[in-house]
Amino acid sequence: MGLSRKSKKELRKLQKHAAKVWESQQVLLGESGKVAREAGHQLGRFSREDLVPAVQDGYNKYAAPYVDKSVKYSNRFLSNKVVPAAGAVVGGALSVWDAAGDTRDRLAKGKGFELDAHKYAKRAEKYGKQASKRLSKKLPSQHDGIGAGGVIAIILGVVAAAGVAYAAWQTLRADDELWVADDPLRAPDA
Repeated sequence: MGLSRKSKKELRKLQKHAAKVWESQQVLLGESGKVAREAGHQLGRFSREDLVPAVQDGYNKYAAPYVDKSVKYSNRFLSNKVVPAAGAVVGGALSVWDAAGDTRDRLAKGKGFELDAHKYAKRAEKYGKQASKRLSKKLPSQHDGIGAGGVIAIILGVVAAAGVAYAAWQTLRADDELWVADDPLRAPDA
C-alpha cells in the first residue's frame, strides 16, 4: 500500500517542520545551559560577597563573645585550679618517693627508721611548685585568629551555599531530559 503524492508531500512538510522544531529545541537547550552556568557564577559571587561576610558578622556578633569568654574561663580554670592541684599531687608523690628512698638508705646504713614530717612537707611543696610551673608552661596560650567556632561557621556557610546551589540546579534543570536524543543535530525519522 503506497502513499499518495499529496500524503508524501504533507509527510515531507511535517518532517521538515519537525526538524526545525528539533533544531530550535537544541538551541533552546544550549541557551538554558548558558543560563544555568551564569546562575552558578552568580551564586558563587553571592556566596563570596554576601553570604560569607554575613555569616562571619553573625558569628562575630553572637557566638564569638561567648566562645572567647569560655576560652578565657577554661584557661583561667586550668591555670588556677587544675595545674596547682596536679602540681600538689605530683609534689606529694615525689616527696613520698624521696621519703621512701631516704628511709631505705637509712635502713641500709643501719641508722634506723626516722620520720621528719617537716622536712618532707618542704620537699613536697618544692616539688609541687616545680610541677605546677612545668604544667603551666604546657598550657595552650591565647591566640588570635580563627578558632573552632569560626571553622564551624564557615562549614555552615558552605553547607548553606551548597543547599542554595542545589535548589537553583533543581529549579533550572529540564524535567524532560529523558526524551532528548543522544545525537542532538539529527532530526527524528518520521
